[in-house]
Parts: sequence; C-alpha cells; structure tokens
Amino acid sequence: MKLLIFFSLIPLFTAFLIVLLGRLRNQAVLLVTAMSVYLMKIVNASGVVIYKISGWSIPLGVCLVADGLTVFMLCIVNLVALLVIIYSCQYMRGFTDKWKFYSLFMLMLAGMNGIIISGDLFNLYIFLEVASIAAYALVAFGIEPEDLEASFKYAIMGAIASVFILLGIALLYSYTSTLNMADIALIVSGNPGSVLVSFVSVLFLAGFGLKAALVPFHAWLPDAHSSAPSPVSAMLSGVFVKTLGLYALSRVFFNLFSISSGKVFFALMFFGVLSMVVGALLAMAQTDIKRMLAYSTISQVGYIAFAFGVGTPLAIAGGLFHILNHAASKSLLFLNAGAIEHATGTRDINKLGGLNQKIPLVGFTSLFGSMSISGVPPFGGFWSKLMIITAAVQAGHIVFSIVAILVSVLTLVYYLKFQSFVFFGKLRSGMKEDLKSLHFGMKFSMVVLAVICLLTGMVFLPQLKLALDSAVNALLVGNGYGAAVIIQ
Repeated sequence: MKLLIFFSLIPLFTAFLIVLLGRLRNQAVLLVTAMSVYLMKIVNASGVVIYKISGWSIPLGVCLVADGLTVFMLCIVNLVALLVIIYSCQYMRGFTDKWKFYSLFMLMLAGMNGIIISGDLFNLYIFLEVASIAAYALVAFGIEPEDLEASFKYAIMGAIASVFILLGIALLYSYTSTLNMADIALIVSGNPGSVLVSFVSVLFLAGFGLKAALVPFHAWLPDAHSSAPSPVSAMLSGVFVKTLGLYALSRVFFNLFSISSGKVFFALMFFGVLSMVVGALLAMAQTDIKRMLAYSTISQVGYIAFAFGVGTPLAIAGGLFHILNHAASKSLLFLNAGAIEHATGTRDINKLGGLNQKIPLVGFTSLFGSMSISGVPPFGGFWSKLMIITAAVQAGHIVFSIVAILVSVLTLVYYLKFQSFVFFGKLRSGMKEDLKSLHFGMKFSMVVLAVICLLTGMVFLPQLKLALDSAVNALLVGNGYGAAVIIQ
C-alpha cells in the first residue's frame, strides 16, 4: 500500500522545502495525522498492510509494514506533532532563523514515522539516525552555552547507543543473512536459545534503553529536555524517547526474538522499576520546572518498560495505554512550562507564585496534566497505571507492584508541590505588572491536550479500545509477525 511511504516522504520533503512552503508545514503535519487515522481503519479491516518498495519481494526488497502497533504509534506521534507545531507558530516568534527550526522539526518527525513503519532493521537504524541528528540540533537551537553543552552530551550518548544498535544489527545479519525483520523472525524462531541472539538482545537492550533514557542510561535526558525550546521538549519527552526507545525495543523483543527468557523480562522489569524510583526521587529535588518534568519522564518511562517486562496481555495493554497518556500529559506540561517562561521570563519554581491570577488557563490545563501523570482518577494516567499494577500483582510481582504504587504517590507529591508553588498563593512582587499574553495557538494546543488527558480516563471510547487491542495483539503474536508479513 503506497500510503505508507508518505508518512516519511511528506515531512521529509516539507523539511527541505520549508522556505517555499512557509505556513504549509501545519497542513503537512495535519495531512500525516489524518493519514494515520485512515490507516488505522484499513489495518483494523484487513490486518497487516505491506508496501514493497520497487516491487521486490520479501526478503530481497525493502518493505514498509503497518500493523496494529504501527498505527497506534503513528496516531500518537503525529497528533502530538500537530499540536506542538500549532503552539510553536507563536512561541518561536522570539527566535531567529525560525525556518531552520521547522525544517529540523519535520526531519525529526520524518525519522520517527520511518522508524515506526520500517520493515527492516537497517532502514530502522537509518531513520533512527535521521531523527536523532535532528534532535541534537534542536536541543542546541537556542545556542546558549548550556544548550550547546546539553546537545553535545546528548550527541555523545546517542552515538554510543547507535554503536550498540548497529553492532547488534551486524551480528544478527551475520547469523541470518537478512535484514528484513519478518525474515529474521522466522529464522530465529527455527533456532530458539541461540547464544548469539541472546547477546544481540543485550546489545539492543543497552542501545534502545539508552535512547529511552532508562536508568542507568538516563544522564543525557535532563540537560537535553530542559535546554531545548519547550515545543522540542514536548516532542522529545512526549513521543521521541518512546519511539526511538520503547517502540523499537518492544518490536525487537516481542516480534523478532519472541523472547520467552525470564532473564530478559526480569531485566526489563528491573530497569523499569529502577527508572521509576530514581526519576521520581530526582524530580522531587528540582526547582527548575523543565528539569523536574525531565526527571519525571525517566520515572514514567520506567512504568512502560516495567509493563513490557511483565509481558502479560493486560500489562502490555497498560504499557501501551500509558504511552498514550504520558504523551498527552507530558507534552501538555512542557507546553505549560513554555507558556510560564514566555509570560514571566523564568521557570524557577521558587521565583513564581499566584500565576492562576494572571494566566489561569495555564494553571487549569497543567492541573489536568499533573493529575493524569500522577495517576489520579478520573484521568487516563490512573487507568493505565492501574492496569500495569494489576497485571504485575496477577503475575506474582508483589514487591515491584508496591514500589510502583509508592512511586505514584511520590509523583503526586512533587506535582502538588509544583502546582502549589507556581499557581497558588500570592503573586511575587516582581510579577504584579501585566505578564506577556499567550496567543491563541498556544492556548489551543494546551486545551486540546488537557481534554485528551481527561477523555482517556472518563470516556474509554470504543475506537480507543479497538486501537489498543490491535496494538497489543501485534506484540502478542510474537514471531508470528514474520509469517503475517511474508504471506502478504
């Protein structure tokens, strides 16, 4: 199906034609988002969708693949990208060379979409590098010393991750003589327990774990997310780390290797729980809003990794649902942080207070995001965390479940602190004068994300359940993914 190739081609061409297209960047992202929804209907009706580039048969040719997990991720990534682009139209007015920002943004989006639809490991790696390089440049976009330092650190850590991933791909190619993921799945399923496949699993866990910022591979994330412009931070935290890290990791472990080793699942659970705890404790100590949100991302990514490590249908459903809820709430909170900095000129919690009197919309929407990410009912984050913890208890992981509950309580504590210090109390003396106004585009994006945070918890739409079930089944089929793709 030729539609698949346009998920990368549209943002890719837009990136290079941005000077001529100008405002059409918004329409480009809107088109890709609409295509994602349309593709979901096709996949739900017909199952796996394949596009063979140049008509070559699998495994000789390059192919693009869409299943339930693919369309689930495409919808999340492109919806968040659309709202961030709308927000950026006003937020980025104070920056010079804005066309460079939008060009890099579209390159990053093209890379993320390419990772999601790629049917072979080498092209997945190429798209991963496209997205990563664009992200390095976007982190440094403000060209302040701390921005450049954060970007350099991110690039070094990203290069290390890429080495692990590329080495794993090379070893896997030497073993299977193919790069096509469906073909690899069939070959690996015929020789379970291979030592080389186990070693490649470790390399992928390190490489994609670093991309996902799992502890102890997390050092790059706080600086990168706090230094980048807030729209970039929203993309990085909301969808980027999940696409490059958790999506790729789950696709490889479940569909290529059909991992049944308890050691691999335990490693995912262990690193997930470690990330939950470390991220939450470090977030508690922050006074910079964006650094607090960055450490919170590490903690929430831990929940998703933990869910995949539990590996039961309910756990996987909870993990995927948490990807959606975290994408909405964390993107919203970073946009809130950008609005606060835009209006006040600071994001230091200790210098803020009483902002509900001046920018009540930001306070109202940030409350929705904070409660969702903390797991407070009736917001979506409550249900995804409940699914994960229930699945862990059913699987016998009682201690890990208790830790997950305690971390959720700790998360609520530091978000209540954030709400109290920033939006309630008395206005600081230096902020009694009128603050900078927020433009419609910024308000629109924040309101839409806040509504999503609420709707995913209060109204579990049949379409959402269908999309979630389809995504879960795509992972649970294991290396049956290979047979499903080959027979197309």
